[in-house]
Amino acid sequence: MSERRWMLYGAYGYTGALTAKLAVSRGMSPVLAGRSAEKLEAEARALDLEFRVIDLDEPADLRAGLQDIDAVLHAAGPFSKTSRPMVDACLERGCHYLDITGEVSVFEAVHARDTAARAAGVSLIPGVGFDVVPTDCLAALLAAELGDASHLELAFHGAGGPSVGTSKTIVEGLSQGNAERIHGCITQVGVGSRTRWIPFQDKSRHCVGIPWGDISTAYYSTGIGNIRVYMSLPPSQLKWMRMSAHAAPLLGLGPVQAALKKLVEWRVKGPDAEARARGSSQVWGEVRNPHGDVLSRTLTTPEGYSLTADASLRAMQRVLEGVPAGALTPSMAFGAEFISELDGVVLHEAVRV
Repeated sequence: MSERRWMLYGAYGYTGALTAKLAVSRGMSPVLAGRSAEKLEAEARALDLEFRVIDLDEPADLRAGLQDIDAVLHAAGPFSKTSRPMVDACLERGCHYLDITGEVSVFEAVHARDTAARAAGVSLIPGVGFDVVPTDCLAALLAAELGDASHLELAFHGAGGPSVGTSKTIVEGLSQGNAERIHGCITQVGVGSRTRWIPFQDKSRHCVGIPWGDISTAYYSTGIGNIRVYMSLPPSQLKWMRMSAHAAPLLGLGPVQAALKKLVEWRVKGPDAEARARGSSQVWGEVRNPHGDVLSRTLTTPEGYSLTADASLRAMQRVLEGVPAGALTPSMAFGAEFISELDGVVLHEAVRV
């Protein structure tokens, strides 16, 4: 049987470049892809890899580029703009799809195509990076330990700055407010309206509710109908978050979005190698049932972009070896213990109340 081939799309972006380098160090040989011939050629020459120039806005071009590819790791955000054309092409070509999004709308759109994925015999697995892999696996572990859980809360704290792609995703979310899952439905709630002190493994931190991808993924992974996600935010910064809600209509205008994204391109670089090496992230999860039983657990992980490169490559390897067809979360595809396979991850003991 011929060797299975996979593509890294968005290979010269911040996370894509980290992932490409790590792949080569592990003896993997992805086909690098993206829009810029100049950037791809320089990267491919440095890594001794094949490359293909593919424009997501050209469906025929995209389908042709995937003709001998078994799986794609899609690393070009914002995924609200780039995911659908890649998923369309993968379904048509019978090619597995993975990405590193954290966007609720993308998860919902991909999981709505579960029937199509099964019919095509392919796996669609969005969110194979930070923070979704740690939080999704932690949610699945907790749900398995407290089988009648009705409520799930997740939180994360990470050091280091965002990449350009992540920053653009944040810009797109400025006008959308906060959301959580209530009685099975994704529901809009007030910006900054959910706060609590979260007991991470190292210390408690003030956290605020955010509309992160887990309100989608954790629902598919666990079946729990009430889900909130938090990120650490000092109380002193909470007022600025609440004030931004009043500007949401303005922040959603096309010209404003374009200007903010251009500012991101000028100013944002992403954490350097030293920052990634010394950085770490904390993840916390808690489930409770209607009887008042509460179970919580924490994870300590490497810095988020380092974990993303590691997790996405291990996910790709598992997909090439064979996973079920359909739209899947990381824990559905690889099992809740997948998080323990990643470099530098420490899963701490559960705490019952």
